[in-house]
Amino acid sequence: MGMPDGPDGAERPEEQRLGPVIRRRGQVQAGTTDQRLLDTEGDSEWVHTDPWRVMRIQSEFVEGFGALAELPSAISVFGSARTPAGSAEYEAGIRIGGALVDAGFAVITGGGPGAMEAANRGAREAQGVSVGLGIELPFEQGLNPHVDIGVNFRYFFVRKTMFVKYAQGFVVLPGGLGTLDELFEALTLVQTRKVTRFPIVLFGTAYWGGLVEWLRGTVVAQGKASERDLLLFHVTDDVEEAVALVTKETRN
Repeated sequence: MGMPDGPDGAERPEEQRLGPVIRRRGQVQAGTTDQRLLDTEGDSEWVHTDPWRVMRIQSEFVEGFGALAELPSAISVFGSARTPAGSAEYEAGIRIGGALVDAGFAVITGGGPGAMEAANRGAREAQGVSVGLGIELPFEQGLNPHVDIGVNFRYFFVRKTMFVKYAQGFVVLPGGLGTLDELFEALTLVQTRKVTRFPIVLFGTAYWGGLVEWLRGTVVAQGKASERDLLLFHVTDDVEEAVALVTKETRN
């Protein structure tokens, strides 16, 4: 049925206003926008589509940026989730976390147990800012109890962006594949000048020595990298030296 006549006497067409959209005649839809939004029936496959994933990825960036934007200068500390409490590596992590706070930096870790927990513990005990950036995994780790600001991510690449964006350098304790992933990501970003003024310190000469020799004796020797790429990082066993190396380029 049409609407009342207009000023010229012609019958006005049926009209539906949906926000800024006007629909007339055969384009009028049944129901309202709210009704369609709140209707629980229908196919739910859309939550697994790429456009929806893009929205979730975007939301993770927004949440991460919002949570970390006001952090003071920070250093990211990496290391194995399997480092046992009370071990020499764990104690070194505690000392490094505390020394970074004493130097005026917040401490960012992956938020898990082991070496990450140690660095967060050292930061918290030194009354500094202790940050944990967790990741959704098939086996639940959860954020360690020494994290004061925590963000959990679904996507590794979003989390890795946060580690670099909100830190001025990396300290890398002995670790496994995840630690190596973060290390080589950072080395690649510095080598390709995607980031500048980003010191990287490997803590533990015995642990990292074989990797460094392989880089020098195989990768560089075969021309897959240049000799100067070995200057992108430092190796030490001394906590004070590690903190000095990772913070010296970021002091005002």
